[in-house]
Amino acid sequence: MLYYLFDALREQFSFFNAFTYLTTRAGLALVTAFVMSVAIGPRVLEFLRALKVGQFIKKDHVESLHALHKTKGGTPTMGGLLIVLCASTTLLLWGRLGNRLLLVALAVFIGLAFVGFLDDYIKLRKKHNDGLSARAKFTGQIVVGLLLGLYVVQFPITYGAYFLKANDVSNWDGLMRAFVEEPGRDASTQLGTFGALLSPELVERLRKEPAQPQTRDALLSELNLAMERRDLYKEETWHSAPLNGERDAMLGIGLANLNKREMVRLNRLMIEAAAPGFIVKSPRHLQTKVAVPGLKDLMIPLGAAGYVLFVVIIIVSTSNCVNLTDGLDGLAAGASVVSVSAFTALAYIVSRADWSSYLFVTYIPEAGELAVFGAAVLGAGLGFLWFNAHPAEVFMGDTGSLALGGVLGALGVLTKQELLIPIVGGLFVIEGLSVVIQVGSFKLRGKRVFKMAPLHHHFELLGWSETKVVVRFWILAFMFALMSLATLKLR
Repeated sequence: MLYYLFDALREQFSFFNAFTYLTTRAGLALVTAFVMSVAIGPRVLEFLRALKVGQFIKKDHVESLHALHKTKGGTPTMGGLLIVLCASTTLLLWGRLGNRLLLVALAVFIGLAFVGFLDDYIKLRKKHNDGLSARAKFTGQIVVGLLLGLYVVQFPITYGAYFLKANDVSNWDGLMRAFVEEPGRDASTQLGTFGALLSPELVERLRKEPAQPQTRDALLSELNLAMERRDLYKEETWHSAPLNGERDAMLGIGLANLNKREMVRLNRLMIEAAAPGFIVKSPRHLQTKVAVPGLKDLMIPLGAAGYVLFVVIIIVSTSNCVNLTDGLDGLAAGASVVSVSAFTALAYIVSRADWSSYLFVTYIPEAGELAVFGAAVLGAGLGFLWFNAHPAEVFMGDTGSLALGGVLGALGVLTKQELLIPIVGGLFVIEGLSVVIQVGSFKLRGKRVFKMAPLHHHFELLGWSETKVVVRFWILAFMFALMSLATLKLR
């Protein structure tokens, strides 16, 4: 709401223009969510205590671990409501609510928080540590993941390359000669559709100074300006162009219904078809392809069905792994804050055409608002950690852990950095794998690999204090986050 207020005021008062900037709003969202969490946190804790929403400490087969944790019995749980409430309210204040990716991320966040809330609520009613059945919990996670995957496939978040860059031209000499010759400037031909829009001064430079870098820059500049037009496509000129599913689908939508970036993308596909020997074909159907970290040109095509299944696996995995990590005071909250910080930075990077081009990552024009979303979750997470630090005054419960896991998965999918999720959230992966290894080993061999799973309990039973385990795991989370950002430069 504040974004729209300042956007309306900036015409009369230029000072308010600063509050519409993405980086300013992200910073203010972080601070707002944190201050709100710290301010209302005591009241939320008081409310949860009044409801007697206390944690039940399950007596495990490991007596020594139970002895370490039994004093936590009765500590209010379901504190994830504080994170969801503060982050969502902050986004209403500082988010640009017309941005669809922001709304999709928020829907995943709230959807998984609701699944977790049901689990916590059942535990409260039963006065027992068992909430939703495993089948019911998985069903909720799968539904959220399925809806996210279907949305990305049906409503692509990126269409590949837009404006032309220097490295998109494979044959400069051939392209310039084509525009100098008459067919290349005849508006009734496919390439001439673009050539006819070049200025006479540029055509003269193409004849006389084709090797000059300034000539190439001027050609790209005028072509990119032409690609913003809506009148380049004419049925009689382009009916013989090679079939292209993406171009034909966009034409089916109707030129009048395409936004600016979609129009530029359509014209980009047209010039590629008109100059196949001069312009490099850009990747298509990126919404169902997965980029491999560290390799700039390698993308794995999954197809629509395969990609939807992949997104479901991501959401189920991330939400469950964060849930498994939530076993010590501040562990899941602190590690989530670190991971969300990395994806917040990634969201900002992929939303900028210059940075995404330089780092060879998929350009997502609308992803800038995901930085505001990430900052709001980050601030709310830090505010929750204020009360969740050892000795914890409140636990997040499944309400918070499933929601934060969903945030990691959603940000990875919506920034098209899906395979970075296991690196960004490397700590959560280790925690999840420790459970899989423990259960698998016990079922197959009748022996346990760890003293107890998840892994943080193993180190507790080795004699590490709870605080030492938490801080050392935070360090690992921080290292994984740095490694994920380092992969960008490897491209």
